[in-house]
Amino acid sequence: MGIINEFKAFAVKGNMIDMAVGIIIGAAFGKIVSSLVGDVIMPPLGMLIGGVDFSDLAIVLKAAEGDAPAVTLGYGKFIQTIIDFIIVAFAIFVGVKTINRLKREEAVAPSAPPVPSKEELLLTDIRDLLKAQAEKP
Repeated sequence: MGIINEFKAFAVKGNMIDMAVGIIIGAAFGKIVSSLVGDVIMPPLGMLIGGVDFSDLAIVLKAAEGDAPAVTLGYGKFIQTIIDFIIVAFAIFVGVKTINRLKREEAVAPSAPPVPSKEELLLTDIRDLLKAQAEKP
Protein backbone atom coordinates (compact mmCIF):
# COMPACT_ATOMS: atom_id res chain seq x y z
CA MET A 1 0.00 0.00 0.00
CA GLY A 2 2.96 2.34 0.67
CA ILE A 3 4.22 2.26 -2.91
CA ILE A 4 0.79 3.29 -4.22
CA ASN A 5 0.76 6.32 -1.92
CA GLU A 6 4.29 7.23 -3.00
CA PHE A 7 3.24 7.01 -6.66
CA LYS A 8 0.20 9.23 -6.00
CA ALA A 9 2.40 11.80 -4.29
CA PHE A 10 4.82 11.69 -7.23
CA ALA A 11 2.12 11.87 -9.92
CA VAL A 12 0.28 14.86 -8.47
CA LYS A 13 3.34 17.02 -7.81
CA GLY A 14 3.40 20.27 -9.75
CA ASN A 15 6.56 19.29 -11.63
CA MET A 16 4.95 16.15 -13.03
CA ILE A 17 1.89 18.06 -14.23
CA ASP A 18 4.07 20.82 -15.71
CA MET A 19 6.08 18.19 -17.59
CA ALA A 20 2.89 16.59 -18.97
CA VAL A 21 1.62 19.97 -20.17
CA GLY A 22 5.02 20.66 -21.75
CA ILE A 23 4.97 17.34 -23.61
CA ILE A 24 1.46 17.97 -24.95
CA ILE A 25 2.32 21.50 -26.08
CA GLY A 26 5.57 20.21 -27.58
CA ALA A 27 3.69 17.62 -29.62
CA ALA A 28 1.29 20.27 -30.91
CA PHE A 29 4.22 22.59 -31.69
CA GLY A 30 5.86 19.74 -33.64
CA LYS A 31 2.75 19.44 -35.82
CA ILE A 32 2.77 23.19 -36.46
CA VAL A 33 6.44 23.13 -37.45
CA SER A 34 5.91 20.09 -39.70
CA SER A 35 3.10 21.92 -41.46
CA LEU A 36 5.19 25.07 -41.74
CA VAL A 37 8.05 23.16 -43.32
CA GLY A 38 5.98 20.84 -45.50
CA ASP A 39 3.30 23.28 -46.64
CA VAL A 40 4.99 26.70 -46.58
CA ILE A 41 8.78 26.42 -46.80
CA MET A 42 9.40 23.33 -48.93
CA PRO A 43 7.16 24.11 -51.96
CA PRO A 44 8.94 27.39 -52.83
CA LEU A 45 12.32 25.83 -52.00
CA GLY A 46 11.56 22.89 -54.28
CA MET A 47 10.45 25.29 -57.00
CA LEU A 48 13.70 27.26 -56.69
CA ILE A 49 15.76 24.12 -57.22
CA GLY A 50 13.79 23.02 -60.27
CA GLY A 51 10.49 21.66 -58.96
CA VAL A 52 12.08 18.97 -56.81
CA ASP A 53 9.95 17.69 -53.93
CA PHE A 54 12.35 16.49 -51.25
CA SER A 55 9.95 13.95 -49.76
CA ASP A 56 9.80 12.10 -53.08
CA LEU A 57 13.58 11.84 -53.48
CA ALA A 58 14.67 8.23 -53.19
CA ILE A 59 17.11 5.71 -54.58
CA VAL A 60 15.60 2.42 -55.73
CA LEU A 61 17.72 -0.38 -54.30
CA LYS A 62 15.56 -3.19 -55.67
CA ALA A 63 12.75 -2.81 -58.20
CA ALA A 64 9.28 -4.11 -57.43
CA GLU A 65 8.80 -7.74 -58.42
CA GLY A 66 5.29 -9.17 -58.54
CA ASP A 67 3.54 -8.45 -55.25
CA ALA A 68 6.76 -7.43 -53.48
CA PRO A 69 7.14 -3.65 -53.19
CA ALA A 70 10.26 -1.86 -54.32
CA VAL A 71 13.03 -1.38 -51.79
CA THR A 72 13.99 2.29 -51.70
CA LEU A 73 16.33 4.52 -49.78
CA GLY A 74 14.17 7.59 -49.02
CA TYR A 75 16.84 10.23 -48.49
CA GLY A 76 14.35 12.99 -49.38
CA LYS A 77 12.33 12.29 -46.25
CA PHE A 78 15.58 12.42 -44.29
CA ILE A 79 16.37 15.86 -45.75
CA GLN A 80 12.84 16.95 -44.82
CA THR A 81 13.35 15.74 -41.24
CA ILE A 82 16.66 17.60 -40.96
CA ILE A 83 15.01 20.82 -42.14
CA ASP A 84 12.20 20.27 -39.60
CA PHE A 85 14.79 19.81 -36.86
CA ILE A 86 16.72 22.95 -37.80
CA ILE A 87 13.56 25.05 -37.76
CA VAL A 88 12.43 23.61 -34.40
CA ALA A 89 15.90 24.09 -32.90
CA PHE A 90 16.00 27.69 -34.13
CA ALA A 91 12.52 28.41 -32.75
CA ILE A 92 13.49 26.97 -29.36
CA PHE A 93 16.76 28.94 -29.41
CA VAL A 94 14.89 32.20 -30.06
CA GLY A 95 12.34 31.39 -27.34
CA VAL A 96 14.98 30.54 -24.72
CA LYS A 97 17.03 33.60 -25.67
CA THR A 98 13.97 35.83 -25.27
CA ILE A 99 13.10 34.31 -21.89
CA ASN A 100 16.68 34.74 -20.66
CA ARG A 101 16.72 38.38 -21.81
CA LEU A 102 13.44 39.05 -19.98
CA LYS A 103 14.84 37.43 -16.82
CA ARG A 104 17.96 39.62 -17.01
CA GLU A 105 15.84 42.76 -17.48
CA GLU A 106 13.69 41.72 -14.53
CA ALA A 107 16.77 41.19 -12.34
CA VAL A 108 18.21 44.59 -13.32
CA ALA A 109 14.97 46.44 -12.61
CA PRO A 110 15.27 48.38 -9.35
CA SER A 111 13.41 46.86 -6.47
CA ALA A 112 11.22 48.85 -4.13
CA PRO A 113 12.96 50.23 -1.06
CA PRO A 114 12.60 47.97 1.96
CA VAL A 115 9.70 48.66 4.29
CA PRO A 116 10.96 50.06 7.60
CA SER A 117 10.50 47.85 10.65
CA LYS A 118 8.18 48.79 13.53
CA GLU A 119 11.18 49.85 15.59
CA GLU A 120 12.43 52.18 12.85
CA LEU A 121 8.98 53.73 12.49
CA LEU A 122 8.75 54.24 16.25
CA LEU A 123 12.23 55.80 16.38
CA THR A 124 11.31 58.09 13.49
CA ASP A 125 8.19 59.24 15.36
CA ILE A 126 10.24 59.88 18.52
CA ARG A 127 12.81 61.86 16.52
CA ASP A 128 10.11 63.97 14.91
CA LEU A 129 8.49 64.67 18.31
CA LEU A 130 11.84 65.68 19.81
CA LYS A 131 12.50 68.00 16.86
CA ALA A 132 9.06 69.58 17.27
CA GLN A 133 9.67 70.17 21.01
CA ALA A 134 13.12 71.64 20.39
CA GLU A 135 11.70 74.10 17.86
CA LYS A 136 9.08 75.45 20.30
CA PRO A 137 10.25 78.49 22.28
